[in-house]
This record gives sequence, structure tokens and C-alpha cells, in this order.
Amino acid sequence: MYLSRFLSIHALWVTVSSVMQPYPLVWGHYDVCKTQIYTEEGKVWDYMACQPESTDMTKYLKVKLDPPDITCGDPPETFCAMGNPYMCNNECDASTPELAHPPELMFDFEGRHPSTFWQSATWKDYPKPLQVNITLSWSKTIELTDNIVITFESGRPDQMILEKSLDYGRTWQPYQYYATDCLDAFHMDPKSVKDLSQHTVLEIICTEEYSTGYMTNSKIIHFEIKDRFAFFAGPWLRNMASLYGQLDTTKKLRDFFTVTDLRIRLLRPAVGEIFVDELHLARYFYAISDIKVHGRCKCNLHATVCVYDNSKLTCECEHNTTGPDCGKCKKNYQGRPWSPGSYLPIPKGTANTCIPSISSIGNSPKFNTIWPNISSLEVSKPKQANVCDNELLHCQNGGTCHNNVRCLCPAAYTGILCEKLRCEEAGSCSPDSGQGSSPQGHPMLLLLLLLTALLVTTSPLVF
Repeated sequence: MYLSRFLSIHALWVTVSSVMQPYPLVWGHYDVCKTQIYTEEGKVWDYMACQPESTDMTKYLKVKLDPPDITCGDPPETFCAMGNPYMCNNECDASTPELAHPPELMFDFEGRHPSTFWQSATWKDYPKPLQVNITLSWSKTIELTDNIVITFESGRPDQMILEKSLDYGRTWQPYQYYATDCLDAFHMDPKSVKDLSQHTVLEIICTEEYSTGYMTNSKIIHFEIKDRFAFFAGPWLRNMASLYGQLDTTKKLRDFFTVTDLRIRLLRPAVGEIFVDELHLARYFYAISDIKVHGRCKCNLHATVCVYDNSKLTCECEHNTTGPDCGKCKKNYQGRPWSPGSYLPIPKGTANTCIPSISSIGNSPKFNTIWPNISSLEVSKPKQANVCDNELLHCQNGGTCHNNVRCLCPAAYTGILCEKLRCEEAGSCSPDSGQGSSPQGHPMLLLLLLLTALLVTTSPLVF
């Protein structure tokens, strides 16, 4: 009995493993820069691409408001409740902690009730525009890994622009426009991320999806990072090799998800009607209870640790690199030009390690490091990493590895390792394409169904 149950479980595991094979869980981690291995020449380092874990980046930012005196409470003033815009007996007073709404409340822990929030002064100077710039600065290049989410405690603004900088705030580019009427506000046709594709993913759009005015149940604004990833990695982000291949080879795409600063430009508060109610201007203001920005330090795939010290983020560089972003080779390790690491081939990537300068090789007292097979020949002509092989980097879905440099894919598949359906690129996949209704489209569901069936057939009923 126990043997048959063991065999059943083993068979189940083999089945589930084969189903899960196209979606290895190690994709996307890159959390080790090097490991020691043993060869005929002794103990050597095996280097690989590496990056810090994604985290909440709001813990490390500095916030700046413009104009600097735009926060409510100095002098104290009353404002109207969001749920009832004509009940205007709420007070903001910067000198009283319980009634103050300073900028740091946009980044504190949420979950309490009532929620804490930053709030601007009211629109008492109407018709002069009520406009606020909120600048988030890291003094470090970071890579965004999840949606930017802004939660308003007031109505969502009628007009807003999210901007980014790649040069520490010296220049700015729009990320996305938000408006109740895109054509009227920004002379742009309204779109959503769903209207984009692989070829237009970098397009700057104006969306009306998050600007519904003064409604208590509509507080959140998104900038969709993962939806843009999904154009390359699939709707569940399973084909990460495809995304990594694009990030490796397309600088504009890589830069699109990279920032040093973000700026939220609030241009017009939630009005809710065509005309501003000049008799109740205390109902018009901005209030933000939470801002979420998830990402990681950009270390050019040369570090797994990013240290926050003296209010500054810095990569702890590996691979004999140095600099805030590991953007250059260390002294005496310039045997070849610096290069960022590469995500490919999956799953280890390529470290592109800086190697000793030719003049310094042989000066053993200077180097207390284990070096893998470094010779003058390899310094002048570094070894090219395999894209595929017949041991670890298997071509998927029936593909064959050609000279370790590329996979020859069946007609229905494409990608670095034949991991992606060709019809996905054209957006023409059907249930008969080999994905969608296939169990591979829902591996966790299949696992649950198989486990349930096994338990029913092998376990006695207990009441």
C-alpha cells in the first residue's frame, strides 16, 4: 500500500515538474555574483551576473515640494471632507501634530484608520491655478520593478503629469499624462497601456482611466510597469528570458525603466463638475496618503548589495568593478574595457568581469584573489559565453542548440531559448496554438487538481 502511494506521488511529481519546466523559479533572481568551483587546475571562481533584490525605494528618497509653502496648516485653515464636499469643518494646523499634514506622511506606514496623509493648501486663490510639484530624489540610479502607485486622500486630480529624470533632476521627460479630458488638457488622444504593444511600449500616453474626479471609492493612480514587462514576458511574466533579452539589447527600453528622480506634477485638483464652485473653494485641494515605488539600485549586474549610508545609496561592487553604479573597472583591473553584466544566457547570465591589466599579471603580491584561468591570450581575447548547450542551457520546446551560439527553434516558437510562442509576438494566439487552454498556461491549477485527485484516491475517508 505504502509503496503504491509512494509511486503515485513520484509519478505526480514527475508530471508536475515537466509542466512547470518552462517557468523556472530561478529566472529573475541573479542573487549570487560568484561561487567557488573545482577544476583540474584547482579552486577557481565562477562568476555570474548579479543584482540587488527589489525593495520599497521610498525608504531611501528625499522629497521636495514646489512651492515650498504649499502644505496646509500655516496659517491654519479649514477644508471640506472628501465624502461630503459641503461639510467644511475639518482643520489643518501645522502647529498641532494631530492636525498637521506634512510631506513625510506620504511615505509612512499605512493600515491605520484614519489614514495619515499630506495635504496642500486649499484653492482659496482661485482663479489662479493650484499647482504643486512633488519631487522624489534618490541621488542614485534605480531600476523600477513594479507599478508606481499613488493613493489620494482627496479626489484624484483632474490633470496630472508623472515625469522622470535620468540626470539627477537637471532635465525631465514625461512618463505619463493623466486627465479627465486628455484632448482638452494636453491635446492628446486618450489611451491606456492595453492599447500599446511591443513596438509602441515606449510611447508616452495620456490616460483618462485614473481621473474620475471627486469620488470616495476612486483614490489610486497607477503607472503600469508590469503591464509593460508583460509585452515581452507574457501576461504572467513567465517568459523572462524574452524580457531579459530585450533589456540586454535595447538601451532605450532599459533606460525607460531607469530613473534617478520622479516628479509628480499636480496641475488641477478634482473638481467633479464643469465649473468651479467659487462659494466653496475649501473643497478643492490635493491630499496624498501613500506613494509606492518598488525597484532596485542599478549596479549594472555587478552587485547584489546596495548600502544606504550617510543618506546615500551605493552599490557594493563585485567583479572587480567600482563606482556608485559599478560603472568602471578598478585600478589594475583594466585588461579589457568595462562592460555591464548580461542577463543571458539564462539562468546565470554573463558577468563580464574586469580582469587584471596585462602589465599587472604575474605581480602576485598585489592580488590576493583566486582567478579562473587568466592568461595573456584570454586577456586579449575573452572567452565568449555559451548561449545554449546540452547540459544546463537547454533549448526549449524541441529546439536544438547550434554551435553553442543559438537555438534552432521549431516553426511555432521563437526567443533566445525557443521559450516563446511565435504567435504571441503577433498577438494572434488561439486556444489551439499550444498555449492558453493548455495545462502549461495554468501550472499551479494543474498541480492543485493532481494533488486533489491523488489524495482522494490514496487517502482513507475520515469523518
